[in-house]
Amino acid sequence: METTVLVILSLVLCHLSISAALHWRKALYPSAFRVKRGTPTLLNPSIQRSVEDANLLYEALWSGLYVDTGEGVLHMADEELASLRRLQPLEVVCEDILPRTLSDIRRLCHQLEQRQGHLSREDFERTVLTMVYAAQKLAQANPGHQKELWEDAFVQLYKAIKRDLRAE
Repeated sequence: METTVLVILSLVLCHLSISAALHWRKALYPSAFRVKRGTPTLLNPSIQRSVEDANLLYEALWSGLYVDTGEGVLHMADEELASLRRLQPLEVVCEDILPRTLSDIRRLCHQLEQRQGHLSREDFERTVLTMVYAAQKLAQANPGHQKELWEDAFVQLYKAIKRDLRAE
């Protein structure tokens, strides 16, 4: 009887520890951990590794960076910037990792709302890029219900970023 109780107790504790581990490892951007055929083998790519990388990303955004909503392809107006090898992870993130549908972005917003503590550096930059994409979709949306949904998604992403910057 005593060994049965110990076995049951150990099974329950094992189940609880596995459940807790899976809960904490739930990724905001699960596609970052999947390598797609035909893309560079960058698993969980990060764009900003230094101040120079952050400045380069800022310059790319100001130069007219946009994601083609039909094809999901990243375009840059400045060909010199587009040819830089250091921006290859940005291309992978924008084309393969960022959510592009309104339902996926709203799901991300809900996950960000439920999350406590700081975002990782990778999740923070992806959230900012998702907000840029939402702003582009908002500018292209026709007036009406769809535009209101994109506005709401944009505002929720902004609030999540603001909350992360203020978190202690």
